[in-house]
Amino acid sequence: MGLKVSSRSTVDAFRVMDVMRAAQDAENEGRAVYHLEVGQPGTPAPRAARDAVKQALDKQTLGYTMALGMDDLREGISDLYQRWYGHALPPSQIAVTQGASGAFALAFLTAFDAGDTVALATPGYPCYRNILNALGLKSVEIMTGPETKYQPTVEALKALPEPIDGLIIASPSNPTGSMLAPNDFRAISDWCREQGVRLVSDEIYHGLTYGTPETTAVAINPDAIVVNSFSKYFSMTGWRVGWLVMPEDMMRPLERLQGNMTICTPAVSQIAALGALQAVDELEALKDGYRRNRAVLQQALIDGGVTEISAPDGAFYFYADVSHLTGDAVEFCTRILDETGIAITPGADFDTQRGQRFIRLSYCTDEQSVQTAAGLLTRWLRDQHKLI
Repeated sequence: MGLKVSSRSTVDAFRVMDVMRAAQDAENEGRAVYHLEVGQPGTPAPRAARDAVKQALDKQTLGYTMALGMDDLREGISDLYQRWYGHALPPSQIAVTQGASGAFALAFLTAFDAGDTVALATPGYPCYRNILNALGLKSVEIMTGPETKYQPTVEALKALPEPIDGLIIASPSNPTGSMLAPNDFRAISDWCREQGVRLVSDEIYHGLTYGTPETTAVAINPDAIVVNSFSKYFSMTGWRVGWLVMPEDMMRPLERLQGNMTICTPAVSQIAALGALQAVDELEALKDGYRRNRAVLQQALIDGGVTEISAPDGAFYFYADVSHLTGDAVEFCTRILDETGIAITPGADFDTQRGQRFIRLSYCTDEQSVQTAAGLLTRWLRDQHKLI
């Protein structure tokens, strides 16, 4: 009889990683693949980030940094809050982490005890729920739909069947790209403060918005935790560098946890991130490309008869209802990849109850790939309508 494996590991797989594997296998077989499955910009880190790393490789040892991150980078992130939001955020409230994923685990460990209950909107990023479950926390789903732009409301929070200890919000969100209006964001924040609920705000898609103003929780709620990352707007997914903003009284507990669990975020990634903060013109040009991709892919879906689509205010995703074509989004996405080379993520990743009716499409890859994929997708979808 073998030794046991911890029940903590029995969380759901992050299905998009399985789609990525299937797409890579197809590429290894020599097939053309169009990557609409993963929220990963199709461009490398900004030139300023890469140049900073080249210089550091010759001049620095790249050893451990302080657990909370390099002072220069924490100050640079502080300056970003002044530039983006007009908010004076002390560097002492900022911690550099191993991506947003590492930030979430550290945030949950710092803010909550095993058995605490944290609410989150569905559809939503599945790793919230999976990390919470692995840490012995309880997650409560708030079912949302297009009538609230897939965002939670104060009314929905009041209707929860049991008290909660924390609430995760994401604006812009994954998978829908929807955002909370500033007044709605403040109303939820006020409710959390009144109820003694810790607000955790996922802001990793800030910088990638298309008209709706961004609200950072730290500017309106002194007890909030903010998670952000250099992965999305800064086009640095594989560098695995993110950050946390926390109240001052949580910083020493966080520092103890980070020092024990990871020591620090890799020095080379922190140097790259510091360089990326200076790449404003290059990054804004990338966003213009996403905006064009957004229009192309939306039209491709509509032309293919898929019209129930989220209206993304930000990020780089469409969440589309394909229930008129399938009741099994996993099989549907497998067929799309096999028959067209287009990799798409099934909605089952983001909503365990209704997700088999939906697909998520990412439009942050290069413009030529999106244009080619759009033509293929429209034709394929039209063929599916002919079959039913």
